[in-house]
Amino acid sequence: MSDLNKNYVAGEWVAGDSEIENINPSNLKEVIGNYAQASQSQLDTALNAASEAQKIWANTGLESRYSALMAIGTELIARSEELGTLLAREEGKPLAEGKGEIYRSGQFFTYYAAEVLRQIGETADSVRDDIEIDVRREPVGIVAIISPWNFPTATAVWKIAPALAFGNAVIWKPANLVPASAVALTEIISRQNLPKGLFQLLMGSGGKIGQSLVESPMVDAISFTGSVDVGRHIASSCIQNFTRVQLEMGSKNALAIMDDANIDTAVACALNGAFGGTGQKCTASSRVVVHESIHDEFVERFVTGAKAMVVDHALKEGTQVGPVSSAEQLDENLKNIALAKSEGGELMCGGGRVEREHEGYYMEPTIFTNTQNNFEVNQEELFAPMACVIKVGSYEEALTTVNDTRFGLTSGIITESLSRASHFRRNAKTGCVMVNLPTAGTDYHVPFGGRGESSYGPREQGSYAKDFYTIVKTSYIHSGEPS
Repeated sequence: MSDLNKNYVAGEWVAGDSEIENINPSNLKEVIGNYAQASQSQLDTALNAASEAQKIWANTGLESRYSALMAIGTELIARSEELGTLLAREEGKPLAEGKGEIYRSGQFFTYYAAEVLRQIGETADSVRDDIEIDVRREPVGIVAIISPWNFPTATAVWKIAPALAFGNAVIWKPANLVPASAVALTEIISRQNLPKGLFQLLMGSGGKIGQSLVESPMVDAISFTGSVDVGRHIASSCIQNFTRVQLEMGSKNALAIMDDANIDTAVACALNGAFGGTGQKCTASSRVVVHESIHDEFVERFVTGAKAMVVDHALKEGTQVGPVSSAEQLDENLKNIALAKSEGGELMCGGGRVEREHEGYYMEPTIFTNTQNNFEVNQEELFAPMACVIKVGSYEEALTTVNDTRFGLTSGIITESLSRASHFRRNAKTGCVMVNLPTAGTDYHVPFGGRGESSYGPREQGSYAKDFYTIVKTSYIHSGEPS
């Protein structure tokens, strides 16, 4: 096994106690590589190494931290085509999206490199005489990061970069579906001048390595992105040790298209939000809520646009929709299509697998109309290139429909009315609101997160990340004569 197919523990590349095969979803005959699965003893070694390394890193000068993060970010940006190609091969998203994800990951690191130099505390006068107050932030300690497969580099990076920037050690367990991207990022980080054990990669199953991290009393904080069921289990486990926890989980995002909408904008935003990234985004708009007065025109153009999208190999020029990520995901998608039909949805396009030059998990962009918001298919998350149209009679009904979900990550409205846009922005019960934009697509320098069952704990990204990765300390200093 190549060193770059192994785990990275205590500053060394080490083989695991078993391996998994990494298959290209665009071409099932292509094996990208075999990747190590960590053992329990390696996890124990990692925890001990992280504890020692974090103490050193917390006392390392700001310039050294800045330089390390900036070097990582700069290299990711410079190698975005190479590493984006690798990402597209193993995850299945079109090459342009893969390259974009790596480039954005580099921007996260360069942003948090700058944040290293902006760690400024506060001072205050006490209500008591001759006492000054100093308020500053200190690292949490050891942070365990459990990241998903749909954004194998970006989601991990927007956790790793602030954790390191604010003085923490990181143990990273990526999704087993995308080990090549994890190893590639780790290789870049491993070449920086970091204490051995400050950053470690442990590939393995969620039930084994992930659960052991969650239960460990040595872990000070857990940042997780994944399903609601797993998130709820993690939260329950963390409370035993009072471990700090941050969860980004499911979503059921809606795009509301009003009677005064620009149809070109509406169609473009719906296509992008529903089918970008093969619909495998937590910010995807799987519910499209359309005013009855423009419903038929919108649906006709939406369906025409979906049928025109090119479904093919992730690396093939012109591909707009790559394969779904795995056989399990494809089976789940096909079950949801059958469910939508059984609930009374009218299939307008798509609805099944398609064959291409290479055998892969290809699926047509799928649109249903005549759906109601209380359909199960409109209440559960769909990680699929699939959208359900819901017809409404007014803006008020649209807003109620958008909010009628247990999730609350993103929502959007397409309208030419400033007053409607403003009202929607204030009353949509989601953490992110888009006006005349797709529901998918956020910036790295501002907070990201949702409400309800979409998120739990402090926000991710931007300067708000410090609320999770640091602990506030308030010091009182008596400046007068001893009493």
